Amino acid sequence: MSQEKHTFPKVYEYQLAGGWIVWAGRTDEDNDRLSIKIAKPNDWWFHVRGMPGSHVLLRARQGEEPDRNLRKQAAAIAAYHSKARQGGVVPVACTRARYVTKPRGAKPGTVQIRKETILKVRPALPAG
Repeated sequence: MSQEKHTFPKVYEYQLAGGWIVWAGRTDEDNDRLSIKIAKPNDWWFHVRGMPGSHVLLRARQGEEPDRNLRKQAAAIAAYHSKARQGGVVPVACTRARYVTKPRGAKPGTVQIRKETILKVRPALPAG
């Protein structure tokens, strides 16, 4: 177990094809820690658009880029861990973690994002 995992127990962890790791926060406070403290600048960050849900991180790997399919799988996890779980196809914001900031004085779980792209996905967890 890594030290990060030890100090940050409240995440859902998923493994995607090729060994890519996805983490989803469980509470607003966990979302804050995941997005602001744990995330590395090159990690991919996901959140369902326009409603409450988990902040989701697809961990970056040195010298590798996740393809669109992997990013869509991470977006589907974000949709699953949101109020849109029963919503059919839902829009999910995707950006690098470096573009996620917390406004001063904002309540837990509130962030601002820049340079996002929107992925339209059905809420789902990875098979297996």
